[in-house]
Amino acid sequence: MGEKLFDTVDRLNSEFVSFWLKLANIESPTDYKQGIDAAGRLFSDFAKKRNWHVEVVPRDTAGDTVCITMNRESQNRPITLSGHLDTVHPVGSFGNPAAKIKDGIIYGPGVMDCKGGTVAALLAMTALDEIGFRSRPIQLILQTDEEESSMPSNKATIAYMCRKAEHSLAFLNCESIRGNTAVLWRKGICRYEFSVTGKTIHASRCVEGASAVREAAYKIIELEKMKDTDGVTCNCGLIEGGTAANTVPEKCKFIAEIRFNNNEEWKKAEEAVYKTAQTAFVNGTSCTVSRQCSRPAMEKTERNFELLKRMNEIYEKTGLPVLTPRQSLGGSDAAEITCAGIPCVDSIGVAGDKIHTRDEYAIVSSLAEAAKRIAAVCMYLQN
Repeated sequence: MGEKLFDTVDRLNSEFVSFWLKLANIESPTDYKQGIDAAGRLFSDFAKKRNWHVEVVPRDTAGDTVCITMNRESQNRPITLSGHLDTVHPVGSFGNPAAKIKDGIIYGPGVMDCKGGTVAALLAMTALDEIGFRSRPIQLILQTDEEESSMPSNKATIAYMCRKAEHSLAFLNCESIRGNTAVLWRKGICRYEFSVTGKTIHASRCVEGASAVREAAYKIIELEKMKDTDGVTCNCGLIEGGTAANTVPEKCKFIAEIRFNNNEEWKKAEEAVYKTAQTAFVNGTSCTVSRQCSRPAMEKTERNFELLKRMNEIYEKTGLPVLTPRQSLGGSDAAEITCAGIPCVDSIGVAGDKIHTRDEYAIVSSLAEAAKRIAAVCMYLQN
């Protein structure tokens, strides 16, 4: 049946490449609910035509979450697939049309991160359905505010995902793949906003003032000393302050993003954050700091390594490349899923590069490859 499954993926592939292009042309930055909901409807409408169960959870401050389930009547434990529909660039950033295919490459917003993965999951489900696979429920959850760590929905989207996947045999997150690898552990992310207050005065009398910008600069230099690739890193990527070039700035704000491997590292980094906030490098200044958003680390767990081992046994039997475990320095929903105790393997979607840039692209042929990886696990993984 495995050969029939892969032949079916190949037969359906061109239809889903067209679906991929149509999806990518629905621009859907996290703060553009209209676009995200339109992308979700594209999946919902497709699923309803196949008589699959569709659940749409309305959101006021984020895109509506969609969960599509095939074989819902089966009593076996489900396998959950997931990817996110939200992207990072404002509408219009990629021109009109936003996406295009040229010489076997698809270009556009989110084609790799993560719309390609969601389409690969849908292709895998369709191929399984076509060959009569009925052994267990397969559910696809479409996340809508992943790029903002689920903060627009106040973590409601990721909480929903964890509930829906609670009893899953496996959770496959369809973020983009890198070579023949799968992500089993990731760094966590936390962002802090520093608000610095100084004393304003005309620049001709600057020695009598207290520059909030200067104080912020000292704090940034101190925070940026955290630069351990294998441990904690800090990046201060946003700053705003001052009112005029000839005025000592009274206010300055900046964002510090901390990345860490585990909760112990996070605790130590946060201690450094608050110590830096409380330390005045420039007399007459003060500072407050607040946590803006956070995503836990996806720590190494035996259950995730065991799941990948079982997946690789399937790949060996079906002639697919085995996947080597690796770490990612970026965040994803897989961290929350792992924290919830659900066996999870991340980043088995489409291949490409330059995510979060206007040059983002994916390799069209990687769609079928990803769908086969996903479908084989759905078919052969045992309780």
